[in-house]
Amino acid sequence: MRTGTTTGAKVKPKLNTKVKVKARAWAELLRLPALFTVPGDALAGAAAAGAARPNARTLLAIGSSLCLYEAGMALNDWADHAEDAVERPHRPLPSGRVRSASALAAAGALTAAGLALAARAGRPALTVAVPLAATVWSYDLTLKRTPAGPLAMGAARTLDVLLGAAATTGTTRAALPSALALGAHTFAVTTVSRHETQGGSALAPLAGLATTGVLAWRLTRGHTTGRRTAGPSPSAEASVPGLGLKPGRTADAAGSARLNSTNLPDPTNLPSPTNLSGSTTLSGPAAALHTALTVTYAATTARPLFHATLNPSPPLTQRAVGSGIRALIPLQAALTARAGATGVALLTAALAPAARSFARKVSVT
Repeated sequence: MRTGTTTGAKVKPKLNTKVKVKARAWAELLRLPALFTVPGDALAGAAAAGAARPNARTLLAIGSSLCLYEAGMALNDWADHAEDAVERPHRPLPSGRVRSASALAAAGALTAAGLALAARAGRPALTVAVPLAATVWSYDLTLKRTPAGPLAMGAARTLDVLLGAAATTGTTRAALPSALALGAHTFAVTTVSRHETQGGSALAPLAGLATTGVLAWRLTRGHTTGRRTAGPSPSAEASVPGLGLKPGRTADAAGSARLNSTNLPDPTNLPSPTNLSGSTTLSGPAAALHTALTVTYAATTARPLFHATLNPSPPLTQRAVGSGIRALIPLQAALTARAGATGVALLTAALAPAARSFARKVSVT
């Protein structure tokens, strides 16, 4: 009897350890810390579309975004299995901690769940979620290693913001400038990430640094307390049909980055402050919050990108990519505050400490 009790006590810790190891492997596969950068998309989109506060459909959009984002993470590692076996053998799939079939099945299940949640939010949300899911799968399976890879990632983030607007209000037009701003940042970060395992490119982090500076400048330029800014022009959406931006093609003044022949963003054609803000008069405290969030966004990305520009080694490049991903949160919060939703902006900004804490345990790249 005593022997049996002792054996059981020994088996239980072993089982707990096995579960913990498996859970950590899936956390690495899905890059859980990066999840904190997702809810702010829908919240920024809803605020830019004129919603005073999130509603039940906004929450459905957030759930849909989370599922589609994680589907992309699982599919990404499944598609990169062979490459990771050489460059990053510690990743869950090449190390054998997660089976390739399980990762692919998870990607499919998460995609279905994301589309189902979007459908519950209404037809406008589903209309945006379908191309978003298609963009995610196209990027991971086809576009990632092509010049269109960063563009696809930027389009996915843009669509994610529009998903929040469509679900909450049924329209996306007013949210397009904010969506394009987040898309431009994502484009720049993705361009840098293409060199994170091999390094050697100072041009990509330099372009990312320029993009960050121009976005921050555009957000704050001409901002005064109590000033009413103009909303997006009536032709803003028409000049970006289907968000089909291509290298060498210029988007409209609503805010898409111009892409040059090297697929790097042109900082001279990013969203203007009048288009980013929407028709909202910011009070003194709200204006101060917006400025603080904009400065936080710039500070989060500038230093790592500067270091990666001076020394584009894999560790410094990876650090710049990680910082760029986390910088999405203060950028989302700044855009939300600019639309006048200060409470939602504070809620979004509160996700940043949790993202930093989790990133110390699980890598976001």
